[in-house]
This record gives sequence, C-alpha cells and structure tokens, in this order.
Amino acid sequence: MFDDWLPFLIYGLFALMIPATMMIGSFVFAQRPHRRVRARIIPFESGVSTGPPKRQRFTVSFYLTAMLFILFDIEIVFLYPLAVILHLLGWFGFFDFLVVLLVAYVYIWRKGALEWR
Repeated sequence: MFDDWLPFLIYGLFALMIPATMMIGSFVFAQRPHRRVRARIIPFESGVSTGPPKRQRFTVSFYLTAMLFILFDIEIVFLYPLAVILHLLGWFGFFDFLVVLLVAYVYIWRKGALEWR
C-alpha cells in the first residue's frame, strides 16, 4: 500500500522542504543594519529614490484590458480538457474552439476595447 503513496509522500516532503529552507536561509544569512538610518526606510525603485509614492487614479481602459486578459486567459485554460479529448472530437472540435476565440477577439477589437484612451 505504501508503494503507491511513496511518490506523493516524496513530492509532499520536497514541497514543504524547499520553501522552509528558503525561509530559514533568509533568516540565517540576513545581515541586519547596526543603526537605523532614514535613507534605508524610504522606498526606492531602480536605485533612484522618489520619496513617498504618489497617489494616482487608473483609467477605465486599464481595468477593461485587465478583465479581457483574464477572460482570454480563462478561455485558454479550456485548451487542456480539449487536448485530453481531442481524439474523440477530432480536428472539428479544435477548430470550433479556435473559431470561438477568434470571434470573441474580433468582437472586442471592433468595439474598440483594445484601444488605449
């Protein structure tokens, strides 16, 4: 019985050991500064300090593009079940799926959802 579960046990041990060793290693090898200096507290990006982050508003185009990306990303996830039963559906099922994706893409393109305003 344990022969069947041994690969899962080994995988589970590795899945727990790798993050655990990374966390323990970061605490062991971390170098703490001896004094607190204001320059170390201020966030910076690419080595250039910009001071406190500025508040900005995002346009609706940003959210629309993000939602469309998620939508097409979810549709691409359905390629895996399609690949599993491709021998049953044949090429008709594959091209049918691609046509649905293409029609959706052309529709949002014609509506102007992909244009950044």
